[in-house]
Amino acid sequence: MLSDLTLPVTLPTRSGPVTLRNASADDLDDLVSLLSDDPISAARGDVGVPEDRLRYAAALDAIVGDPANALLAATDDRGTVVATLQLTRIPGMTRRGSARLLVEAVHVSSAVRSGGIGSAVLRWVTDVAAPELGTPLVQLTSDAARTDAHRFYERLGFSGSHIGFKYRVPGLVDTD
Repeated sequence: MLSDLTLPVTLPTRSGPVTLRNASADDLDDLVSLLSDDPISAARGDVGVPEDRLRYAAALDAIVGDPANALLAATDDRGTVVATLQLTRIPGMTRRGSARLLVEAVHVSSAVRSGGIGSAVLRWVTDVAAPELGTPLVQLTSDAARTDAHRFYERLGFSGSHIGFKYRVPGLVDTD
């Protein structure tokens, strides 16, 4: 499963090398800061307030404890978390029983955005992680408002091939 990925790994970027590794509970505050650093995430409620810390901690524990998931952190040479993403391996019946690798919650710190970190991390996903996991398809979703991100993903070879739909379940908290 995702624990089989060869990590940590150092990736060269225009901003300098970053180390991509599994996130841990020690990274929680930095990960929440990355979410709240993004205006779209912040508009959904990811503003990093202390009263939400237990919910974030439970989510991190659930992701780390699930062998089909990995939450990764990219750190700079000072050990500062500058990017994160979640990977999920999904077995499937379609495409002749192929599994796919889902990439979610890609966030790069605004202080280092456009420094090649996102490109390096996603190239690692497509060139290293997907083959190691035996997933011939890498897919991701992106909020329709993230037009800059869409151009970025297309430059990396991703194609906008599907339309996504969401259903909000009544009575459950969701600020998305």
